Amino acid sequence: MASYIARRLLLMIPTLVGILLVTFVLVQFAPGGPVEYMIARMQGMDVGATATFAGTGDAGLGDTSAYRGAQGLPADYVEELKAMFGLDKPVHERFLLMLWNYLRFDFGESYYRDVPILTLIGQKLPVSITLGLWTTLLSYLVSIPLGIRKAVKDGTPFDVWSSAVIVIGYAIPGFLFAILLIVLFSGGSFLSLFPLRGLVSDHWEDLSLLGKALDYLWHIVLPVLAMAISGFATVTFLTKNAFLDEIRKQYVVTARSKGVPERRILYGHVFRNAMLIVIAGFPAAFIHILFTGSLLIENIFSLDGLGLLAFESIVNRDYAVVFASLYIFSLIGLAIGLVSDLTYAWVDPRIDFETREV
Repeated sequence: MASYIARRLLLMIPTLVGILLVTFVLVQFAPGGPVEYMIARMQGMDVGATATFAGTGDAGLGDTSAYRGAQGLPADYVEELKAMFGLDKPVHERFLLMLWNYLRFDFGESYYRDVPILTLIGQKLPVSITLGLWTTLLSYLVSIPLGIRKAVKDGTPFDVWSSAVIVIGYAIPGFLFAILLIVLFSGGSFLSLFPLRGLVSDHWEDLSLLGKALDYLWHIVLPVLAMAISGFATVTFLTKNAFLDEIRKQYVVTARSKGVPERRILYGHVFRNAMLIVIAGFPAAFIHILFTGSLLIENIFSLDGLGLLAFESIVNRDYAVVFASLYIFSLIGLAIGLVSDLTYAWVDPRIDFETREV
């Protein structure tokens, strides 16, 4: 196992470099950039999410003479802006410098917030982790019993209609379901049962400990439901298939022939074996929900987490935050992948990764 872990850790290095390289190259061809964004703000032009820039030189990371907003500005001032954003060096030098800094976890400061990026991400991370944990737990608490029930009732009307409901829920985008929940339960055209925005109320600090907990839970109901809707299908069908695979094995047939009660077979033997793959997949499920489901949901419910930070950084052309976030997310994702493999080996010692190619 030690050699497998070492191979996986070494493989992370070229993977991270490749992810950063592809993203860095794509950014060079993206319209606009931090220099153009700053010039547009100085000219009082629209710099929102839908704003476009006339110049395309080095994606706004190089020559800005083509950008019409720069007309009338002193050339030396434009050069000062480039130097301020670290864009006065050749492309390859900037990329190599970025790799060296990231290797030392030196991400610098945000272009527009004047805050160290690592501090900024640390401030936003608890919100996203909170949503990810509650969403994963809700998915497992609902999906595991449902999957077991579907396995026991395989082929019955319950199995058919519940599968149809789950597939429909999986097909509905999380952001669309979030909007539906807001319309129905958050002051839209129907009920006003839940708050529309934020993770806690404005008077949260004045509440008792129980009041703070209830207020917090009251605020996360809709966001967690919106993020969990698509996760039900994966865990439910995974649980069902794992149980069906175990139920059809010889030891279950033998136990039934000896008159062992069905409930004891199901929860005394089948459950323990079938849950190995589901439990081992928990780290990967959490990281998937954390990094793929939070972007739009945090924006819709105005939750100040990593998703909202990433959206604002892209809109504001704050590429320092974008690259640092991508690097940290990728590193965490690769580490969680390794943890998932180790969890598989821990819950089922029969699994041997030593003989498996990375």
